[in-house]
Amino acid sequence: MGSASGCAADASRVVARAPVGTSLRVPMGSGSMVDVSTALELARWQFALTTLYHFTFVPLTLGLAPILAVMQTRWYRTRDDRWLRLTRFFAVLFVINFAIGAATGIVQEFQFGMNWSGFSRYVGDVFGAPLAIEGIGAFMLESTFLGLWIFGRDLLSPRLHLACLYVLWAGTWLSAYFIIAANSWMQHPVGYTINHTTGRAQATDIWAILFQRLTVVAFVHVILAGLMTGGFVVLGVACWHLVRGTNVDLFATAATLAIIVVLPVSILQLAWGSELGVAITKVQPMKIAASEGLWSSAQPAPFSLFQIGGFTASDPTPSFSIEIPGLLSFLATNSFTAEVKGINQVNAAEQAQYGAGNYVPNVRLAYWSMRVMAYLGTLSMLLAAWGGWLAHRRRLVGSRVFQRMAIAGIALPFLANFGGWILTETGRQPWIAYGLQQTATGVSSTSSTAMVASSLAVFIALYTLLAVVDFWLMRRYARCDPPELDGPTTGQAPLAAPQY
Repeated sequence: MGSASGCAADASRVVARAPVGTSLRVPMGSGSMVDVSTALELARWQFALTTLYHFTFVPLTLGLAPILAVMQTRWYRTRDDRWLRLTRFFAVLFVINFAIGAATGIVQEFQFGMNWSGFSRYVGDVFGAPLAIEGIGAFMLESTFLGLWIFGRDLLSPRLHLACLYVLWAGTWLSAYFIIAANSWMQHPVGYTINHTTGRAQATDIWAILFQRLTVVAFVHVILAGLMTGGFVVLGVACWHLVRGTNVDLFATAATLAIIVVLPVSILQLAWGSELGVAITKVQPMKIAASEGLWSSAQPAPFSLFQIGGFTASDPTPSFSIEIPGLLSFLATNSFTAEVKGINQVNAAEQAQYGAGNYVPNVRLAYWSMRVMAYLGTLSMLLAAWGGWLAHRRRLVGSRVFQRMAIAGIALPFLANFGGWILTETGRQPWIAYGLQQTATGVSSTSSTAMVASSLAVFIALYTLLAVVDFWLMRRYARCDPPELDGPTTGQAPLAAPQY
């Protein structure tokens, strides 16, 4: 055991000293050699693909849970059968999404032990705390009450059955909070010290770890993204039925509720994005500079709507750019006249603090992922505003153009979510824990290129199959007619399969 730990530590030190982009072969205890560079890149691809796939389901769970709670609450208070049928209908989509999302989330956590044991060994005592709370607390809470909500409809009173849904909703949001707390700690490690005897990080302030400002701001951002995702799915599905002309009164109600959710949320999300930018600038100035392709400090700093070139140190000046003066300064500092540090200045500061090296992430990827998130978020807001105007004028049911646009608009929040996560994770490179541990030292030194490549191939095949199954199930049930009510509607809102 001691020999293995020593080899892993030696491998980490070799990788840490290596120039960026070189291919390393480090010795293992058995005398074998591991190509760390290749294994590292494959491990990063594997984690990125599984993370993005998992995050397809997370926002929809976060957004659909409160919408279902509103629907069932409306039925409980009014006994209007439309709300009961809508609750049953969208509950099927929620459960399909939750089941596949939970399965893919478990895979995520196993990767920390398989491909990223260097990271887990060094900071796992701190980073693991929020994940442990999420697993044994929040996830168990939402899973338990999901079961009670599904299977307890004939055993629980209407009020208690509704309460189960609210606890389920709370569990999904608590689960998201602790995951965001863990990720925010990777973005800005706080509340820890390095134990020089064990050579590992250990927690000193659990309050700072769980409730630092970046965590709170990022959590609100994710919840708003979830509400947009859930709202646009409900809106798109409802509009598909409106186009068909079936259950018009029922789905007009659902579409109106969805618009009531997504319109204010999309506006608030754009405003809150600036707050998140300010929080990130304080702890990761490199990410903000890279997301703009800003190589030299500027005061005030403009925001480019679009540019060609300017994404590398050898070509820092765009050949074409459309800029809004001072907007980046506002997004980064809440002031239109403040200075924003450039990539070169931040890189020099990090070299002075952390040692020689290149601390610049993939600027092109950071630039465009930020704009995918921002532009699709803006487009979502415009679509929601259009729907709000139609609903106010009582023209929602008759507008086939809007309905078809809303169906296509289901994809908008999902793609925007992908852009946001790509920016979040790639913008902090080459750090796996910003300022504390570089990504190259976090990969498992025992994971060979062949091992990671094999598991990556398996994951791609498995997740492709799951994606096909999930899309088929979601599409199949979304296109069905809501189930008719059997008998008196004085009981609970059960989960019942739609009728074909």
